[in-house]
Amino acid sequence: MKKILVTGGAGFIGSNYVNYQVEKGEYHIINLDKLTYAGNLENIKNPEAENYTFIQGDICDLKFIQDLFAEYQFDEVIHFAAESHVDNSISDPSAFIETNINGTFNLLQTAYKLWMNEPFSIKEEFKNSRFLHVSTDEVYGTLGDEGLFTEETPYAPNSPYSASKASSDLLVRSYFHTYGMPVVTTNCSNNYGPHQHDEKLIPTIIRKAIHEENIPIYGEGTNIRDWLYVLDHCKGIELAVAKGNLGETYNIGGRNERKNLYIAEKICSILDEEKPRANQKSYSELITFVKDRPGHDFRYAIDATKIEDNLGWKAEETFETGIKKTIKWYLEKYSK
Repeated sequence: MKKILVTGGAGFIGSNYVNYQVEKGEYHIINLDKLTYAGNLENIKNPEAENYTFIQGDICDLKFIQDLFAEYQFDEVIHFAAESHVDNSISDPSAFIETNINGTFNLLQTAYKLWMNEPFSIKEEFKNSRFLHVSTDEVYGTLGDEGLFTEETPYAPNSPYSASKASSDLLVRSYFHTYGMPVVTTNCSNNYGPHQHDEKLIPTIIRKAIHEENIPIYGEGTNIRDWLYVLDHCKGIELAVAKGNLGETYNIGGRNERKNLYIAEKICSILDEEKPRANQKSYSELITFVKDRPGHDFRYAIDATKIEDNLGWKAEETFETGIKKTIKWYLEKYSK
């Protein structure tokens, strides 16, 4: 059975990918996670599955990574592990540089040593190996009122977080062009769905609302994001690993551009129906505008044409269908 290393598999997107693959039962999934504040083993649906192994560890520990690759002889690496909260990167960028850049380098270099004899000479037993690097649309910077990010959009990161992810993307690219490493990169838009950390926008809106607290929205709520349901993203990654051209990048976006204020108001209107307030008022009355984030990018929007046309991927959820599933999951979580 093919052995796949999933880094950051106890986090939001990683755990959804792990659950998706473990349930399919086609591969042995080895979940490597440091279990920082963003990782939670309760995100894993079936930890006792025969085709699942959890290992706690840090991708920044090179010797540990080398020993892990030597033991398991991984056929694939799906690299989710990253520091990802922009606000945290503003207050203390150091962890973002260490994990997102140095950690990615450790994985690349160790995979290269395992899989390849020398540059552009892959070992026969690893001829089908793949290294999938999961990145973000934030590396492209910000958009005005029009236009979309494509795979050819120049990098222009505006936060320490996005700068660290851009750096890791370029490292992955360099290993393809210099060594012939079998790598593929995906850049996604904003994910949402089950298991997202409480600090993120959508869980924060839901949590604050049902606890009768002010719902904080940056600035005037006019910033725009393209929203992607997490299971749609997982399916896109699966396709990029299986069918993507080596050395290429695939943008995965939901084609669901929404203003932050719309997100808050939509969630409030659904909560008004699903869990009405005791005072019968709308949750939207709890929306409060707060001081904007420094360097807050105005708009992100991905053109997913390449992965749609070349690999046959398409987002199954609109924001309006996906958010109902998401709210249902969080209402169950927060009622426990």
